[in-house]
Amino acid sequence: MKRILVFFLLLATAAGGWYLWHSQRATRDNTPPAFHGNVDIREARLGFRVAGKVREVLKEEGDEVGAGEIVARLDAEPFQNAVDQAEAQVRANAARLSELRNGARPEDIEQARKNLAATEATYDNARLIFERQRQLVASGAVSRQDFDTARSTFEAARARLGSAKAALNLLLAGSRPEQIRQAEANLEAARAALSQARTQLADTVLTAPEAGVALTRVVEPGSIVQAGSTALTVSLVSPVRVRAYAPEPQLGLVHPGRKVLIFTDSRPEPYQGQIGDVSPRAEFTPKSVETEELRTALVYRFRVVVLDADQGLRQGMPVTVKLAE
Repeated sequence: MKRILVFFLLLATAAGGWYLWHSQRATRDNTPPAFHGNVDIREARLGFRVAGKVREVLKEEGDEVGAGEIVARLDAEPFQNAVDQAEAQVRANAARLSELRNGARPEDIEQARKNLAATEATYDNARLIFERQRQLVASGAVSRQDFDTARSTFEAARARLGSAKAALNLLLAGSRPEQIRQAEANLEAARAALSQARTQLADTVLTAPEAGVALTRVVEPGSIVQAGSTALTVSLVSPVRVRAYAPEPQLGLVHPGRKVLIFTDSRPEPYQGQIGDVSPRAEFTPKSVETEELRTALVYRFRVVVLDADQGLRQGMPVTVKLAE
């Protein structure tokens, strides 16, 4: 009788143990999956697009920076001089083009007509003297030397007459199309140089592209910097994103637009978030979020946008992402 009682007691204990194990397993299976990740590190390394001497740096490390706020300046004097020179070159080329398009002034044409008339008179007189000397030299009335002098004077007058006619015709014809096109090209090149000079002048002012916090101040006033070198590093504060990783069996639970909860070790209440995108390519779990279970697993990265981020959510902080109910 005692053996039968002990048998039933052991059977009841085993049944109770099995029921408890099965209940805990069911509870565990119904627990929403947790995904591990980190808050995205978003920073901008600000630098000048031109080389120069730093005039001032307006931010210290830890200072808040607004979007579009000026954080540093270079000495702008050399760049302002370049702009002034480029503006003068544009004016000179514009004046030259206007001169070619307008042609000769009426005063210049009138002066050329008078010069032609005077040259024609000189030519006619030299021609008459030459004709007379040619008739006389045949009869020996004048010397051969006087005839040669008259002929040289006549030929010189004829050359000057041709030159005066050509000068008047050139003024009346105006500028050639090729000259105008070349002047137009020179003006466009001067304007492009002016635009470039103004851009370089504007690049002496360094502004923040987005709101953030100054992390590192690399240069100080008086420093000579090269184009593209980092002057200030700014940590961008908005939007705050989380990179988390989902194993393949749970990939179907993760899709863009789904609401999630983001847990940190420093705050009991979770942050609200929404999945933005899911990577189409598998990768090994990054070392920063590696756990014993995920050490050799292939996972898919997905990004979460934090909807109620505050100062307690720091970049690089490890987080746990759970699906909202």
